[in-house]
Amino acid sequence: MSDRIDRLRASLEEPFLVTNPVSVRYLIGFHSSNSALLVDDMKLTLYTDFRYAEAAQAVPGVEFVQTERSVYKDLPGSLSGRVGFEADFVTYSAYEALAKGKAELIPRRGLVEALRAVKDDAELEALRAASAVTNEAYTQLAAEPFVGRTERDVAWKLEQLFHEFGAEALAFPSIVAAGENGARPHTEPGDGVIEKGQLVVIDAGCIVGDYCSDCTRTFATGPLPGRLQEAYDLCLKAQLAGLEAVRAGVNGRDADASARELISAAGFGEAFGHGLGHGVGLMVHEAPRLAQTSEDTLVPGNVVTVEPGIYLSGLGGVRIEDLVVVTDNGPEVLTSFTKELVTVD
Repeated sequence: MSDRIDRLRASLEEPFLVTNPVSVRYLIGFHSSNSALLVDDMKLTLYTDFRYAEAAQAVPGVEFVQTERSVYKDLPGSLSGRVGFEADFVTYSAYEALAKGKAELIPRRGLVEALRAVKDDAELEALRAASAVTNEAYTQLAAEPFVGRTERDVAWKLEQLFHEFGAEALAFPSIVAAGENGARPHTEPGDGVIEKGQLVVIDAGCIVGDYCSDCTRTFATGPLPGRLQEAYDLCLKAQLAGLEAVRAGVNGRDADASARELISAAGFGEAFGHGLGHGVGLMVHEAPRLAQTSEDTLVPGNVVTVEPGIYLSGLGGVRIEDLVVVTDNGPEVLTSFTKELVTVD
């Protein structure tokens, strides 16, 4: 963990207050829902309340200060001079609490997030392990019938499979979207019964060793209307082009364009309304981004999704997503479950 602190210190212009629990965990391995870490040139000071006091005292290399239940209300008396804070995380009410002290609060953005975007070897191993569990879960799920079951039932079965194969938790609530629901990229599984001749979009991931996986596959439940088959074939072609573009030195806009241009040229451009992908790590959505508005450039150690989608209102949707490590030698695809259209009963 000391290397992460050293790299953060190298980017600081003043002491920096880290209050995002995910970033605190990344920097010092401390898990809590209520903590703050003050990083300066000389020391690390960890603030948290009684519930986490024993765990905090066990963290090596930090000075522990116990606070009242509200860390933000207790912090102002401990801060002075210029102090940076996480502008993209601190709420306005938390800022008001901090501002009651004598410190000059300096908004900073993306300092820890930039470090988290480049994974080290241990992080990559955890991501590979989470993806391996996901691959097994999808393989088992695809061997079961879908027709006649509800979306919610299939989602619950997938959660059970994740647990069976060793996951610690879901990375996010699983999406199972059949038929018309598949045209809604982030819908929730419902009680609708899956029927024959539909596409079923399944987007799911798990956590292993604190790190997330993320995978989407689209299944068929029988012969499809021609437009849905066309959409699937096109989405797969675009996804493969996106994978080929995920290389060190490529910016997020160009990676996105590699897939988007194929979809647009085939007349489905308006049906692909989200970005090509996003970073994955301790959180399922983090830097870098692959999107039309992205300002990120890929470097070795980035882990990103490649997930074009085509969503046809009233008919159905397709999304195909792999998790990919950017390396010096091209993309390392962690998702191994087939992308050929699998038909389930």
